[in-house]
Amino acid sequence: MNSNLRTALITGGTSGIGRAVAKQLASLGIRVIVAGRNEERGNQTVDAIRNSGGKANFIQSDLGDASSARILAKCAIDLSNGHIDILVNNAGTYPSGLTHEMGEKDFEYVYALNVKTPYFLVAELAPLMAEKGSGTIINVSSIAAEYGISGVSLYGSSKAAINYLTKVWAAEYGPNGVRVNTVSPGPTYTEGTESVSDGIVQMASQAPARRPASADEIASAISFLATEHSSFVYGAKLIVDGGITAI
Repeated sequence: MNSNLRTALITGGTSGIGRAVAKQLASLGIRVIVAGRNEERGNQTVDAIRNSGGKANFIQSDLGDASSARILAKCAIDLSNGHIDILVNNAGTYPSGLTHEMGEKDFEYVYALNVKTPYFLVAELAPLMAEKGSGTIINVSSIAAEYGISGVSLYGSSKAAINYLTKVWAAEYGPNGVRVNTVSPGPTYTEGTESVSDGIVQMASQAPARRPASADEIASAISFLATEHSSFVYGAKLIVDGGITAI
């Protein structure tokens, strides 16, 4: 295995935005490790990348607590000859419901996947990147963190936490060559948003772009932050929302 080949770990990498990121990074010659729950989707993603000439592996992981994050980090390091150069914290869940309708289990599940998992993946991988003197971490947030939208108290607040953590991690690890940034998507068509497609269209219609994003468009922003094209970008939040937050 080529130890000089850059390696990216992408959580939630078997569908939607994560899969689009994996394909784009693989096309740039980066080895990708996709992590997700569904083994069938994981194998399909890896096969598609390999059939296109890229290098890819799949790790099945439910994620959701510190232990699962540590296990995933160790497995990824073992697969990549001892180093992860790019971490994309993309896995997430986005239930909707008024605050009084959400129970403690809902709270714990959302924050476990959306906040705790990225937190402990960074805790495992960022120090190794800093020791090496280089690395890139991209956190996938949401414009839901920018507004007081009825029904998204858990999702929006969890993404607000990620926005803050991005700044902290940039301050902690940036001096040692680790760039940490956030991509904040607006309404986006993916497999996971098919059930709320009407709401996505309605929200997107209010933006200057007048349409939702594709997964590939969000992935392009993530790929930009993952490469040296963004070498002087630290602690930033790149909003990719068709202009919703601009009006």
